Amino acid sequence: MIHTKIILVLLLFINLNLYAQETTKISENKLKQMIGQMLIVGFDESVINENSPIIKYIKKYNIGGVILFDRFYTDRAKIKNIESPKQLQLLTSKLQTYSKNKLIISIDQEGGKVQRLKSSYGFPSTPSAKEISKKSLIQAKELYTTLSEMLYQNGINCNFAPVVDLSVNKENYVIEGLERSYGETPKQVTNYATVFIDALESKNILSVLKHFPGHGSSKDDSHKGFVDITDTWNKIELEPYKNLIKNAKAKMIMTAHVFNKHLDPNYPATLSSKINTELLRKELGYKGVIVSDDLQMKAIAEHYTLQDTVTLVINAGADILLFGNQLFVQDIDQLIDVIYAQVKNGSISYERIIESNKRIEKLKQEI
Repeated sequence: MIHTKIILVLLLFINLNLYAQETTKISENKLKQMIGQMLIVGFDESVINENSPIIKYIKKYNIGGVILFDRFYTDRAKIKNIESPKQLQLLTSKLQTYSKNKLIISIDQEGGKVQRLKSSYGFPSTPSAKEISKKSLIQAKELYTTLSEMLYQNGINCNFAPVVDLSVNKENYVIEGLERSYGETPKQVTNYATVFIDALESKNILSVLKHFPGHGSSKDDSHKGFVDITDTWNKIELEPYKNLIKNAKAKMIMTAHVFNKHLDPNYPATLSSKINTELLRKELGYKGVIVSDDLQMKAIAEHYTLQDTVTLVINAGADILLFGNQLFVQDIDQLIDVIYAQVKNGSISYERIIESNKRIEKLKQEI
């Protein structure tokens, strides 16, 4: 018995020593670049060069991707990243040129009220999900094929769409009010979402299902604060995800900043291992990339420190952290230093960083 205890202690010591060696043998620069691969960030310029801040971060940290916006959130009259097709094509081309790895260039181009590429800038317009759901699947395919071609021509390889939230709460502004849902039934949502995904894939553009585990039953907007769906959420909201995972249509899934004490009594979905790892990965069998919704939204930023946010979201199972830099500007050096410190002190495992990098590397092979 004594010998068994000695052996167990020695094995524990060896394992801890191996982990210490594993995290110390990798250079600081390499680890920070692995962390950089896990970030999609927004930036302020519509015209860039090698001295632009975003390019310096891409080169220094091997940033995984960027997200583009047409206007500043706090000043809708001010151009942020998008002015015209010609300008956008030059911007995306330069972004890829300065990145040593394939860069994810993402956008929210759902259609209707949520489209950054607007007809007023010279881009084709797409109807909202609600309007498209009134059309045939053949008509939907035509509309989404046009949208996908437009993204491809303008150098965008990732679209944060489709929304697969069910329209279960008619008083919900952020989903129902903005006409972002295809309908109330999982079948209808799945069918139209599949058409959208297929159109994007035909141009090697990544699609992103959102907002897991379902935002259609919420009453509030997570941009503005805490959202509790405990009393309104229903398991039927998981059905579109189940269908699309089963049909191999789910390559990226975005988590929502919604709280449901029945799923996790402590954390909103984005920060919850019970929801992201136990429910999404293990129960639903999802093997793709999990991307957080914007971590600067008030539902997260007003309740958690940056250190707590990044630690919780990575440990919960997220592979890509989204910082839109619309609600406020996050210093990228500080962000990476915070995550790096949490890996070095063991609060975030090195294995989680490796795991996410492998998923991201596999994902990028599709664009």
